This record gives sequence, C-alpha cells and structure tokens, in this order.
Amino acid sequence: MWDPRGCGLSQAHHGGAQEARITRATLQILPCTVSQLLSGAEVGDSYVIGGREVNQASIVGVVRRCVPFDNHVQYRVDDMTGPPVDVKLWVNTEAVDPVLLCNAGGPGTYVKVLVNVRRSQGQGSLVANSIRRLEDLNEVTSHMLEVVQAHMLPSERADGTPLKAVANEIASYGLSTVQSQVLNVISNCPCKEGISFDGIKRKLDYLSFSTIRRSLEALIKGGNVFMTIDEDHFKSI
Repeated sequence: MWDPRGCGLSQAHHGGAQEARITRATLQILPCTVSQLLSGAEVGDSYVIGGREVNQASIVGVVRRCVPFDNHVQYRVDDMTGPPVDVKLWVNTEAVDPVLLCNAGGPGTYVKVLVNVRRSQGQGSLVANSIRRLEDLNEVTSHMLEVVQAHMLPSERADGTPLKAVANEIASYGLSTVQSQVLNVISNCPCKEGISFDGIKRKLDYLSFSTIRRSLEALIKGGNVFMTIDEDHFKSI
C-alpha cells in the first residue's frame, strides 16, 4: 500500500488499522463554519480543518443567490463568519428541474449544506452532496453548538498522529474573527519553518495585507504565534 505521507510503500501489517482510520474519517461529517472551512489547509492528499483530516463537512447559512444551469444549481451561501461561498449542487435532470430547486431554496432561505471537501479541492466553488432547506430556525443554533463541540474534541490524523485541535480552540478564545482565521491557517501548516506571510495571504485572499499584518502583530503579542526563520514566517504555540 502506498504511504500517503510520501514515504513509499507502507508495511502490510499497518494496513488494516490505517484503512480503518481512513474509512472512519471518510464517513464522519465535521460541522463547521465557512470561516473554518476556508481556513483549512491541504496536507498531502488530505484537507485539514481545525487540526483534523476532513472529507465531509456541514455548514449552515442563508442563500444570497441561486442560479440554475442545465445540470446543476449554483448557490451563494453566507453564514456571516467569512465571505459568502459558492456551492455547486449537481442534479439528476431526469428526476428534478434545477429551476424548481432554485424556487424552493431561493435568496433569503436558510439551508444546511453537506460539503464534499475532497471533491471541492482545487475548484472555484464547493461541491455539495446535498442542500436541505431549514424548516426550523432552531437548527441554526443547534448547528453552532455542534460546531463548538466538534472543534473541542481531540482528534488524530489518519496516520494516528495526535493533533492540536483542543489547544488551538482554547487559544482562539478572546480573539477576533480575523485573528482566529489567521491563527487557524498558521496552526494547520505542517512545515517545520512555519507558513510565510504570502502563504497566509493566499489562504485568506479576501483579507487585506494590513488586516493580516495587524492580526499577526496581535497574535505575536498575545503569545499565540512566533516568528521562525525570518520575520515573514510564523508558527503557532
């Protein structure tokens, strides 16, 4: 079996346990916010959000725009934690008309989106497995509680290496939304020398240079982040 860490062929006797962990990761759905989803990082073939490998994630937000196409519907979903995101839902046109889907979940409608994170990598929009209209707005509150609970639980990578999900979540208390986003990006970088300022800007391209720089200064002053090989590379505590 090929070792996903890039170390060649793995030993056969590790295969069963590793495949079981990967299977569990594939089946699990991580509740998260748009901000957390955008702050994730690609590590090899995996996508890491808040210190854990994720294949599927759920977000809840309000539809700002809905455009039907021949074989899919393009939604713009906003949960007010980050910039609105475009979500693409492929449809079986023999079973349902994309126009009817837009009419049922048009602008102003609250929806719950199940995102296929692995399929969304490298694309300009998120790919949804399903989009469900919320009939009860209490589901918005329950989703946020699920987000808090999920990101407070300890986790491990598919190779069994413990990650810092709880430490990162605790460290983010008292920070602004932007500071938390910057901290998440830095924490998710696996490089020994940390992540560069340009790398942070690429991940958070909707933020200005000055906004990111001010957030970094606050994080360094607060002891959450430190500089490594130079003044433009950062790691989290």
